[in-house]
Amino acid sequence: MALRRLDEALRKELRQLEEEGRSKPPERVINGYLPAGGANGPRYTLEGQERPFLRMNSNSYLSLSRHPALIEAADRATRLFGAGPGAVRFIDGTFSCHTALERRIAGFVGTAAARIFNSAYTANCGLALTLATPKTHWIGDQLNHNSIIRAMRIAGVPSANKGIYRHNDMDDLQRRLDEVDPEMERVVVIFDGIFSMRGDYAPINRIVEACSGYHDRFRDGVITVVDDSHGLGAYGATGRGTAEFCGVSPDIVVGTFGKAFGVNGGFIAASDTVVEAVRQKADTYIYTNPLSAGDCAAAAAALDICDSREGAAILRRLQQRTDQFRQGLTELGRESIAGPHPIVPLLVRDTAATRKLVNRLFAAGVLVAGLTFPVVPRGDETIRFQINAAHTEADIAFLLDLLRQGAD
Repeated sequence: MALRRLDEALRKELRQLEEEGRSKPPERVINGYLPAGGANGPRYTLEGQERPFLRMNSNSYLSLSRHPALIEAADRATRLFGAGPGAVRFIDGTFSCHTALERRIAGFVGTAAARIFNSAYTANCGLALTLATPKTHWIGDQLNHNSIIRAMRIAGVPSANKGIYRHNDMDDLQRRLDEVDPEMERVVVIFDGIFSMRGDYAPINRIVEACSGYHDRFRDGVITVVDDSHGLGAYGATGRGTAEFCGVSPDIVVGTFGKAFGVNGGFIAASDTVVEAVRQKADTYIYTNPLSAGDCAAAAAALDICDSREGAAILRRLQQRTDQFRQGLTELGRESIAGPHPIVPLLVRDTAATRKLVNRLFAAGVLVAGLTFPVVPRGDETIRFQINAAHTEADIAFLLDLLRQGAD
C-alpha cells in the first residue's frame, strides 16, 4: 500500500522514457556456454531462444574470463580466504591478495602505487571526491564516459569549475585552459583513453603537451587523468593501453579488470601520495567492501598472462581478427571509424535501418549493440561490434557474409 503512489509516479516516468526512445529493452538472459568447436569460436545460449549466439558485444577483448589459470587462481584464493572479505578495507578487510594486486597493477601501468575499487565507475567517483576542492577546475573531452561526468556531479563540482573541449580537439582544449580562472589552484584534464562508442583514442601525447604550457599558472599544476578501461590489455604493443600506443603516460590512470582482463573491479594508479589521499578521502573506497579474494587472484593471474608469451599471442590474434573485420567492412563499402582497436563501429546513420540490421543479425544468431536516436544524435546511428580474441577467422567471415547478404 505504501508504494502505490510512488509506483504510479514511477510508471509515468518509465512511460516517458519509452516515448522518448531512451528506455532499455528487456534484458536477455544468458543461460549456457558452448566451447569453441571446429572452425567456430564459443557460442552462448539465451533463455527463450533455441539457437546459440555469437557474441559481438562483449568487452572481454582477450577472452580470459574462462581461462583455466584465472579460474584456478580464484578457486585457490576463495578456499583460503572465503567468498567475501566481511569488512571494509580499513576495518581489517584488507587481505594479502588485495595488496598484491595493487602492486601488480601499478607495475603493469608504470606508476608508483595503485588502489583497487569494485569498478572503474566507483574509481572515477573516488578520484573526483579525492581531488575536488572549491579551487579545482575540471576539463573533460566532449565524449567522456558517463562515469566521469557523474563523478564530478557526485563530488559537487559547480558548473563554473568545469569545461568541455570538443572531441580530441587540442586547439579547443587550449581555449578551455585559457578560460580557467587564475584563482584556481589546480586543474584536472580528464579523458577516456578509448572512447567506448567509437573505438577511437585520446592522443595522450598531444594532450600532455598542450597542458604542459599551463602547468606553472596554477599552484598544484595541471593534472592529466586517463580512464583507459577499454585500452588496457587490448591496446598497445604489450597491452599497456593508450599511453603505450601514444608513447606518453598521463599523471593518473583509472582502469578496470572487467574488460580485457576478464574479471571484476577497477583501480586508480598514480603517485604514492595521490593513492594515499584516495585511501583517506574516497568514499566509494572507504565505505564499501572490497573485491573478493577470488576476484583479486583472478585479476593478478590475468596480468601474468598478459605479460607472458601466451599473452602476446592472444594480443596478436585479437589484432588479426580486428584487422580482418575492419578490412572486410572496407571491402563491403561500409562506413566505420578507422583505428586498430577491437571496438569497431558500423555507421548506419539511420535509426530504422540500424534497428532492422540489429534484428536481422539477431535472427541469424549474432548479438550486437545498436545505438539509435535519441541515445545518439540523428545521423550518428551506429552498430558497435567488439572483437574478442576467442573469435575465429570463420566467425568473422560468417559475420561479414551476413553483412554482404544485404542485411541493412
